[in-house]
Amino acid sequence: MPRFVERELREFLDCGIPAHGVLRVHCDACGEDRLVAFSCKARGFCPSCGGRRMADTAAHLVDRVLPAAPVRQWVLSLPFALRYLLAYDAGLLGAVLRTFVHAVFASTRRRASLQQVKGPTRCGAVTFVQRFGGAVNLNVHFHTLALDGVYDDCSPNAPRFQAVPPPDDADVARVTRRVARSIRRLLERRGLGPDTPAEEADPLSRDEPVLAALYSASVRGRMVEGPGSGTRVTRLGDRIDAEDVALPGGRRCAAVGGVSVHANVAVAARDRTRLERLCRYVARPPVSNERLSLLEDGRVLYALKNRWRDGTTHVAFDPVDFVAKLAALVPPPRSHLVRYHGVLAPAARLRSRIVPAGPAPAAGSHPGCAAGKSVEARPQARAERRPPRPRNYSWAELMRRVWSVDVLECPACRGRMRIVAAIHAPESIRRILVCLGLPSRAPPNAPAEPEADLAEFDRDLGPDPVGSFAE
Repeated sequence: MPRFVERELREFLDCGIPAHGVLRVHCDACGEDRLVAFSCKARGFCPSCGGRRMADTAAHLVDRVLPAAPVRQWVLSLPFALRYLLAYDAGLLGAVLRTFVHAVFASTRRRASLQQVKGPTRCGAVTFVQRFGGAVNLNVHFHTLALDGVYDDCSPNAPRFQAVPPPDDADVARVTRRVARSIRRLLERRGLGPDTPAEEADPLSRDEPVLAALYSASVRGRMVEGPGSGTRVTRLGDRIDAEDVALPGGRRCAAVGGVSVHANVAVAARDRTRLERLCRYVARPPVSNERLSLLEDGRVLYALKNRWRDGTTHVAFDPVDFVAKLAALVPPPRSHLVRYHGVLAPAARLRSRIVPAGPAPAAGSHPGCAAGKSVEARPQARAERRPPRPRNYSWAELMRRVWSVDVLECPACRGRMRIVAAIHAPESIRRILVCLGLPSRAPPNAPAEPEADLAEFDRDLGPDPVGSFAE
């Protein structure tokens, strides 16, 4: 396995275990103490850390990035062969994303021109690169939150926003055809056509054969480990005949050559609550603990959020194969999963003039409060010179914002609790846990099994997943 995958799996095993480090939270009024275990802060599949990052990103976008303008979600799904390539080729992923965003912006400007908007105009968007599907499978696709309008760059003061009519089915079909045509040309320029030798088209299978086997199996919905290696992942539910399944359809949806675009979800300009829910949805982690369970035979059962068209409601994995599916979801290092475009890009000239200023820090949210100091008690002159609030939200703020729970409220006296210490020393942690009657040792890890034969992977999985774009 590559080092970044192994590191992600090992750090997940330490997440939330008090024996690896804790924060001590204390109430000065009644003396109540709490221990909060450290998290792994991984970005692959950890439900806890992914949930915190989801809440933090959504709050940041609503408070400091997305202006008071209508927002529309554009979703781009891609063919299986292209999903496999984008899973590890960061350059190709960025090129495909730019193609999609340019097509969306062109559609927005076209609708603005029909509204008689004159002069130079600017668009803006934020894209979330999702690497997962609903069945813990590798499915690289894009969720782009685009402003449903344009900014007039000719205004002498502040840029003026001009809303545009929503796209109709013909507009979405036009965007889909443009994206499909541009991606096909992009692959031809990069030498990834149907006549390209397999070694040149798929360098991952040469450099990291195990990871390539995991990506291939996960994209195609097959098992790479366990007794059923090479077969399809087991599906459970009220299955029906595939010939009786109606083709997907709906408003503002289109598909061309395996490229699918959906743009029927929009949020009004002033509906910040619904906008934050949409941001949480597109920034959500790939795995939910509430939908995960074990069967009596030891297999892992995962419930789908929505029933598939063929009636499938659950998927079952061999335990080792489930770990392999999680390993395939780990993003490569230095691969950004949230990207900004147009006027919302970090270096955009108009960005500082259109983004929200952000809320004022709440009482007790300043770092000085952790040491028992009150921000309101400081002189006004010093408060004005205080540096701007940092990008990340505190743990307590996120809990209050997402679940309306004040975790720093003392359960005994309803007073305010504060963080007094971060404890790292193993011996100190052990003594505290023993005193509290909690497990003082982390769960033991079993030694890794010998590596499997890669030839068995190739034999079970069949042909290489990299093929022509049409396939």
